[in-house]
Amino acid sequence: MLIPLLMSLAGLVGLFFGGELLVRGAVGLALKLGVSTLFTGLVIVGFATSMPEMAASIQAVIADSPGIAWGNIVGSNLANTLLILGVTALVLPITLSRAGARDAIIALAATLILAGLAFSQMAGVWIGAAMLIGILAYVVFSYLWPAPDDDDEEEEEGPSSFWAASLFFLAGLGILVFSGSILVDGSIQLARLWGVSEAVIGLTIIAVGTSLPELAASIVAALRGKSALAIGNVVGSNIYNILLIGGTTMVLAPEKLPADVGGVQMWLLIGSAVLLLGLLMFAKKIGRVLGAILTAGFIANVVFVFG
Repeated sequence: MLIPLLMSLAGLVGLFFGGELLVRGAVGLALKLGVSTLFTGLVIVGFATSMPEMAASIQAVIADSPGIAWGNIVGSNLANTLLILGVTALVLPITLSRAGARDAIIALAATLILAGLAFSQMAGVWIGAAMLIGILAYVVFSYLWPAPDDDDEEEEEGPSSFWAASLFFLAGLGILVFSGSILVDGSIQLARLWGVSEAVIGLTIIAVGTSLPELAASIVAALRGKSALAIGNVVGSNIYNILLIGGTTMVLAPEKLPADVGGVQMWLLIGSAVLLLGLLMFAKKIGRVLGAILTAGFIANVVFVFG
C-alpha cells in the first residue's frame, strides 16, 4: 500500500513542475511563432497534455483491453470539463471569451460522433481513419483561421528565444508524461488493492490520472493570467481525446464500444460538452461557486460509478 501511495504522490508533484515548464514554453512559442495564446492552448498544449491518455489507451489496446481505452477517453473528457475547470476556478476564477465557442462547437460535434458510435455499436478501421483525418483537418483549420483571444495583449515573461521556449516545452512535456505514467501505475495498483473493476479503473482512476497534466497546465496558466490558454487546453484536449486517441484506438482495435461507456456516462459527456459551449457563449467567467459545483458534480459521478 505504501509504495503505490508514494508513487501517486510523486506523480502529482512532477505534474505540477512539468505544468509550469510546459506553460512557460507554450506561451513563449506562441509569441515567437506569432500565433494566439488560444491557438497554443487548443493545439500545442492540448495535444501535449493528451499524450498520457494516448499512452494509456495504446497500452490498454496492446493488453487486449480496449474497454479501458474507451473508458479512459470518456472519463478524461468528463474530468477535463468538470474537475479541471472546477478546480482551476476554485484556485482562481477563469475569465471566459466567446472566441473559444467556435472550438467548443467542434468539441461538441466530436462528442456526438462518439455518442453515435456508442449507441449504434458501429465499428471499423475506416471509422478510426476518418477520425484521424478529422483531427488533422482540425489542426490545419485552427492554424489557418485562428480564433482571436485577449491574453496576447498582456506582456509575458518567458524564454528569450525560440529554442529556449522549445526546450521548456519539451522538458515540461517529458516531465508530464513521466509523472503521469508513475501516477497511473500507482493508482492502478491502489485500485486493484481496493478490488475495483477494470471498467471503473478506466472511467475514474486512469481517466483522472491521465487528466492531471491538463489540470496542472490549466492551473498554472490561470495563475499566470492566461485564461485563454487554460480554456484552450481543456477544449483542445477534449477534441484530441475523441478524434486522435479514439481514432487510434478504433484503428488498432476496431471493436464496438463497451456498454459501460454507452449509457449514463455518455449522456453525462454530452451534457458536459453542451455546458462548456453554453458557458463560453453566454458567461463572462467561471467563478469559485460554479467551480465548486462542477467539482462536486465530478465527485458525485465518481461515487456513482464506484457504487
